[in-house]
Amino acid sequence: MSQHITLPPLREVIKKHGLTASKALGQNFLFDMQLLERIAAVPGSLDGQSVFEVGPGPGGLTRALLQAGAHVTAVERDERCLPALSELSGHFPDKLTLINDDALALDHGSLFDGPFHILSNLPYNVGSALLVKWLSAPQWPPQWQSLTLMFQREVADRIIAQPGSSAYGRLSILAQWRSTAKLAMTVHRSAFTPPPKVMSAVVHITPEAQPEGVDFAKLEVLTQTAFSQRRKMLRQSLKKLPGGLEALEQAGIDSQRRPETLAVSEFVELARLLS
Repeated sequence: MSQHITLPPLREVIKKHGLTASKALGQNFLFDMQLLERIAAVPGSLDGQSVFEVGPGPGGLTRALLQAGAHVTAVERDERCLPALSELSGHFPDKLTLINDDALALDHGSLFDGPFHILSNLPYNVGSALLVKWLSAPQWPPQWQSLTLMFQREVADRIIAQPGSSAYGRLSILAQWRSTAKLAMTVHRSAFTPPPKVMSAVVHITPEAQPEGVDFAKLEVLTQTAFSQRRKMLRQSLKKLPGGLEALEQAGIDSQRRPETLAVSEFVELARLLS
């Protein structure tokens, strides 16, 4: 059950362990516990739930997740952060599993016996790659029940973008063709130490039913090809894709349209024809 344990202030923990955010690892630390508690509350009650966290750093969000009653598995490749995280294990016996590894190299599903939620203030340099890894899960619905992820605001905008906007593209379609993606909150740069140059935002993604007869790999190639020349008409970009122009014709989509004008459902229909 959720429990409120009095912990030493995060700033003290960081000072004690001599921690600074590593630019090379894309780290920015969050100290505002109220904000961290709000992020932990986005997916709903986590009491007794399994949660996967990537790049916990000194453990600000980890604290909020543990206080909410979650069982947390955290992957941190920065060895400097492990002593501070290990101290948290002492306050929450059997609730925190620490893995010192690179999250991109791990099979995340194998870490859990059943379903789990993913919550993370993602290191900026691997955020998009991890998101695509989770969105491209071969089995669907996936083992993860929800994604609550902090990104740079411009990446968040691309994930939730609608057709016709300049942010709309490959990431929007991958995030929306079999999931719902929402902006949960924006986070001012001043909330971080050190403050990044840009604003951040938390995105919440939940899986939906997958459209029938669509191969993920085909959708990925289709969106990559279409948006590689986003200013050009589809007849230009899709002629490089075997069957691309035929699929446009079969779907009754005007080949003079530009890729950012197509709805997610139209890309799904093209991918179905290519599958």
